[in-house]
Amino acid sequence: MVFGDTEARVEALSKAALAADDKTVAFIQALADDAVRTQGDKVFVVKGDKAFDPVSGAELSLPADAEEVINPNLMRSELDTALAALKLLSRDESLRRDALKTLAGETDEARLPLIEKAYAAETVPALKSQLALIRAAILLGSSDKTRRLKAAALLADSHSPATKTALLDRLRVESDADVKVALRAALTRVEAALAWGDRLGAIFSGISLGSILLLVALGLAITYGLMGVINMAHGELMMIGAYATYVVQGVFQAYLPAAFDWYLLAAVPVAFGASALMGAVLERSVIRFLYGRPLETLLATWGISLMLQQLVRSIFGAQNVGVENPVWMSSGVQVLGNLSLPYNRLVIIAFAAFVLGAVAWLISRTRLGLFVRGVTQNRPIAACMGVNTARVDTYAFALGSGIAGLAGCALSQVGNVGPDLGQSYIVDAFMVVVLGGVGQLAGTVYAAMGLGILNKFLEGWTGAVLAKIAVLVFIIVFIQKRPQGIFAMKGREV
Repeated sequence: MVFGDTEARVEALSKAALAADDKTVAFIQALADDAVRTQGDKVFVVKGDKAFDPVSGAELSLPADAEEVINPNLMRSELDTALAALKLLSRDESLRRDALKTLAGETDEARLPLIEKAYAAETVPALKSQLALIRAAILLGSSDKTRRLKAAALLADSHSPATKTALLDRLRVESDADVKVALRAALTRVEAALAWGDRLGAIFSGISLGSILLLVALGLAITYGLMGVINMAHGELMMIGAYATYVVQGVFQAYLPAAFDWYLLAAVPVAFGASALMGAVLERSVIRFLYGRPLETLLATWGISLMLQQLVRSIFGAQNVGVENPVWMSSGVQVLGNLSLPYNRLVIIAFAAFVLGAVAWLISRTRLGLFVRGVTQNRPIAACMGVNTARVDTYAFALGSGIAGLAGCALSQVGNVGPDLGQSYIVDAFMVVVLGGVGQLAGTVYAAMGLGILNKFLEGWTGAVLAKIAVLVFIIVFIQKRPQGIFAMKGREV
């Protein structure tokens, strides 16, 4: 494994891996780590400032003129694959799982004895099925027709894109008519399974996008839907929530590094509070003088949005800042070979559902919600009944702004945070509110999820730009036919 040309070393490595004991595995790992030295025909394994004999394990003195073993790219690749194959025999399930990821797409028949040994010893059903697929992919390259037919039958049940590639590659070089028929049949079944994975992936991506749109639009459903305020600074209130999350992350990194994985739980109330406070300040200082004057409100909030963007640039800089996912949000669930559900997206979907439930309860079941609905429906009568309408306006606007901050906190987990963060979502959020029906939370949910799923399906056929245009055209046509949106107000609310 050390001396000779690369092909000879690779052959020796394959033979050693078939009957590897602990010392052989340790030596292969040392080779992969560039920790092997030679002098003449002597071999040394270096650990720190000491050298050891790879066979006996005895400590040796490392000669000053000992040379480092050079591993070409082919040898390095073979070392990594051999180590992964050897880990298949480990007692640690996580090591075996990682090894299977490394060996996915392996086609070297020299690995077959070790794969079969691992397959016979494996007790976890999911890992055993993955080993069976790897074994079948290797058998595709066998010179035995029976083995190739068996491999095609086994691979037909695979849901992996790597299997499709292996079948296509084998079809190009296969000469036997019977094997070709079996390969085409297997390829048809694999492509059908992958198509379902693509469809489910598009649905999940649509729900994920819809949940983000829902979080963004919920705040607008209150400030615009219930209060009638066209707030063009809503995106910047989201941006404030995202930057509040970034600040909390920095505080945890500096002062609470041991609890960093839980910084997001502290960032949620901070993001809500920062955006709600900014919203309350805007309402009391500017917007309360502009109720009933939509054009002036639009222009004023647009100017405020520019001011907030510049304020953030002055404090944090014009470049995007990175917000890290906690460890518990950094992985995902592998459902199919071509369908993985990231934990951060799943958490955002659940978070959006929680926020929606909290807002619905607040509006329909609490005293503040009753006052908001009363002031929205008939301000003079509400004032005559003793409701402090100015205070209710402030609370409602702060609530909508705080929800925008929660949207910014969620968005920080799926992308970079920058001064222009809100501009990417403000138009979509207004479309969701108008399409769902002004003032209707149920309509906001249907519109957000519908637009998210529709947009992702169209992206797969037309591309991102044309999908956006198609969605906009759909909304325009829909509003022309039904200007009140999906859910219209009924009775005296009108």
